[in-house]
This record gives sequence, structure tokens and C-alpha cells, in this order.
Amino acid sequence: MSCLYSLTLIVLSLASSTWMKSEAQGIKSAHLLDLVIRDYTFRSYDKYFRTGMLHTVDLPANLSGIGVNTVRYRCGSLQRYGARVEEFHLGSGVIVHPCVERVMVVRQKLGYNWSSIYYDNYELSGYQLVSPVLGLLAYNGGDDTNFSNPFELRILAGKSHITIDFSNTINTTARLVPICASFERDGKVTLSNQVSPNVCVASGHGHFGMVIESPLVLRKKVSGWKLAVGTSIGAALGAILLGLLLIALFVKGKKKARMEEMERRAYEEEALQVSMVGHVRAPTAPVTRTLPTIEHEYRPPPPPL
Repeated sequence: MSCLYSLTLIVLSLASSTWMKSEAQGIKSAHLLDLVIRDYTFRSYDKYFRTGMLHTVDLPANLSGIGVNTVRYRCGSLQRYGARVEEFHLGSGVIVHPCVERVMVVRQKLGYNWSSIYYDNYELSGYQLVSPVLGLLAYNGGDDTNFSNPFELRILAGKSHITIDFSNTINTTARLVPICASFERDGKVTLSNQVSPNVCVASGHGHFGMVIESPLVLRKKVSGWKLAVGTSIGAALGAILLGLLLIALFVKGKKKARMEEMERRAYEEEALQVSMVGHVRAPTAPVTRTLPTIEHEYRPPPPPL
């Protein structure tokens, strides 16, 4: 019976291993990848693991590029004192729901080859990852844990935030400042600024990374900015030229009006004067006729006697 029981366990183990390998080869979603990693984590579980000690989970070759660590805590101690699991720091007052006797915390570090799953399942157009995706998940980790009954626990930040330090994982030579990306379960991505160099904050468990805007988007933004500046400068120059043209037309009009006024006044000064003749106003001309003069005095002859 013992030999038959052992053979049955070996067959079940091989069948389970074959299923997980074939499942790993066809992984197309982030959630499915979490389930596969969870199964391998629980397969490596040993009830003699010391509480609070970090253990490395061995993964098959078809999951190369993924690093998984697990550590077990008492729920009360975890909530009271917090913990540090590689890049993740859980501050005191962290909330675990439901608070089972022991909590198995799983830390994931996905290689860039596996991080591409997040490009396929999340809206990351215009951005590119500059760090591996880091995951923080929790499961029930009591002494009676078995492979067929794992369930996920919620980890929520309490008095202080959960921080993720990407200093040893970020890979970028760009001068751009990376921003934090939180990959939510509903397929949305939440972007936020760093709280300190290469450090992000989180409100709970999940998957996180650092991204920068892709060079193509930046070039489009720079081109758009240059176009906007060029358009503004062109509009300003056009307005200045139009203003100068209007000023020139105005000055020319003033000059023309002034010349017409001078000509009108000169004409009026040469016109006939108006004088009153009785009760009638009539134009009169100035005396310009030459008065007759007698060139030789003429005396008439005396009358005859």
C-alpha cells in the first residue's frame, strides 16, 4: 500500500508539473501568471519554514527571468510592526484582510521579457518600462496550508504608505525623470510621481513599475511645441507688420489732409472779399486799376475878346 501511495503521489506530482509547464508556455495575461507563480510557491512550501525568514522559490526553465521570494508572518505581528520584503517596505499599521493566523507574502520580480505581458494587458501607449515589474501578493499561510486550498489576502496601507524602492532595478540612461506606474486589477494604470529618487508609494498590494515617456512621443511633443512657438512668433511679427502698415497709412492720410487744408486756405486768401453794399453782401475786389495821370499840363486858350 505504501508503494502504491508513493507511486500515486509521484504520478500526481508529474501531472501537476506537466500542467503548470504547459500553462506557463501559453500565459497571455498577468492574472494567469500570478496563478502559476502562486502554484509553484505553494509547491515549494514547507511547514518548517521559519516565520519571518525570506525563501527563494525555484521556478522551471520556461519561467526564466522571473524571481520569486516568499516569507511567512503572523498576521498580528505584521499589522503591528510592518515588514520589509526585498524592495517593498510595509509600514507599521498595515492592514491584512482577512487576518488569518499566518500570512504568506509573495514578492515577484518579472524580467523584461515577462513584463511585456503588461504592455499587452494594460494601456501603456506612449510610455516604456525602465524597470522590471515588481509584484506584492499575500495568501493564507497556516500550518494546514495545502496546494489545493490557497486563497489571496488583501494588504492595505495603514498609518504609513507601502513604499517600493527601485534603486537596484531601474535601468535607464535617459535624462527624463521616471514616474511610478501601478497596474490595477481592473486593467487601468495609475501614474504618480516619485516620493524620493527611485522610490514609489502604494496604497496596497499589486504590481508596480517605473516608466518614462517614449522618445517618439517626446519628439512629437517637442515638434508640437516648436510649431506652437513658431506660430506664435509668426503671428506676432504679422501683427507688428500690420500695425506698421496701418501707422504708415494713417500718417500718409494725415499728410494728404494737411496739404488739402493748406491748399484750401491759400485759395480762400486769394478769393474776392465780401463787403456790405447796403443790405446786400457782395464780393468786392481790391483796387488794382491804375489811376490816369496827365502827362502834360494843358491849359485851354483864353476866350476871344
